[in-house]
Amino acid sequence: MPSKCLLIVLDGLGDRSHVCLDHRTPLQAAHVPNMDRLSASGANGLYHAGMLGECLPSETAHWAMFGYDRADFPGRGVLEALGAGVEPVKGQVAVLAHFVSLEERDGCLVLAEDVPRAEADDVRELIAAVAEWEHGGVRIRYVPVKSVFGVLIMSGNVSPKFTDTGPMRNGRFIPDVLPLAECADNLDAQITASALRSYLLHVRRVLGQHPLNVRRRERGLKPINGIVTQRAGRFRPNVAFSKRCGLRGLSIASGAVFHGLARYLGLDILPPHEGGDMESDFARDLEQAREQLERYDFIHLHTKAPDEAAHAKDPVRKMKVIEALDRALGSGLSALTDDPEVLIVLTADHSTPSSGDLIHSGEPVPLIIHGRGVRRDMVRRFDEIHTARGCLGSVRGTELMRLILNHLDKARLEGVRDTPEDRLCWPGDYQPLRF
Repeated sequence: MPSKCLLIVLDGLGDRSHVCLDHRTPLQAAHVPNMDRLSASGANGLYHAGMLGECLPSETAHWAMFGYDRADFPGRGVLEALGAGVEPVKGQVAVLAHFVSLEERDGCLVLAEDVPRAEADDVRELIAAVAEWEHGGVRIRYVPVKSVFGVLIMSGNVSPKFTDTGPMRNGRFIPDVLPLAECADNLDAQITASALRSYLLHVRRVLGQHPLNVRRRERGLKPINGIVTQRAGRFRPNVAFSKRCGLRGLSIASGAVFHGLARYLGLDILPPHEGGDMESDFARDLEQAREQLERYDFIHLHTKAPDEAAHAKDPVRKMKVIEALDRALGSGLSALTDDPEVLIVLTADHSTPSSGDLIHSGEPVPLIIHGRGVRRDMVRRFDEIHTARGCLGSVRGTELMRLILNHLDKARLEGVRDTPEDRLCWPGDYQPLRF
């Protein structure tokens, strides 16, 4: 059986059928001979990192793909903070934050522009004006991540159990900051919600009269006069990937959230190529992954390209992106498929619809597992429909990592415990008996 795994994640690959593609998905309509070849020589199925119909963000989906239970997920804010270089402090809360343009209507705030364009110097001006705040014993600090996006780090008697304030669609009212229903009587949740509400109103007051916004109005641009927040989480200890799965891991992915996830789980990080040509960059990343398999047991190779094309709500564009990625795979796939020590897993983290209002949708995504000893089924095409006929069937949540460990001959026999802590792998990192 193989000893190493290359997990290739084509972010947002799954989709819905579109009239402009003759009622096919972008993947169905795409010409992908290399993915089809991999499909024809491996085991196929459908994968969903949660439950069917559940719309997952990338971070939650990857959490399950790496073998971790949802109950232990720390929150997107924590991962973004780690990816931005923030050193974790136990008990702190981190929440996603980004600058927006707000308007007033009926005494309430309305989202006028969710992601306003701004030069880097302008963003630095805005951050300097609202970088820190304290209310009711809660300290709030804004940490920049990229462009108008950042993270709020909250310290004190804080709780991550409060509502989001980012409606994610222009023209909608900004939600109030309230404790979650299950924590309505929790004092820390109440204090945290009150402090964040105070900060957001403070930002609105300060930026409303900021000289930068005076200049923007003179140029006919919407002011950047507010911050909205989402997906709070709390810093807490975690079991490293190497201990839970028994594999030395590497992540080749861009973006703060993936770097933060790698840091949180103890995976090494290798930046992907970003030369401006998506096809050649991904081909070079694939070659880089192949070379790194000499040092690592598990490599996560990720591209955001299909997801970004889908968010543009352009099915044809997404189809062309998929075809370009297939060509990139073709340049280095044979060397990987011919290596008996390599298990190749090709899938996506979630479906991203190229039409409609949803950001991500809840349909499952296609899955291939290819390697020595893996069962071969009768599937010959890689898409959301054909792979459903494969021998893997319907794979859910942490089952993907369990299948990977199974095909690496590292799956733990149920009931066997060689370590005090529960692990997915065997043998575990156990303590030898000394005499």
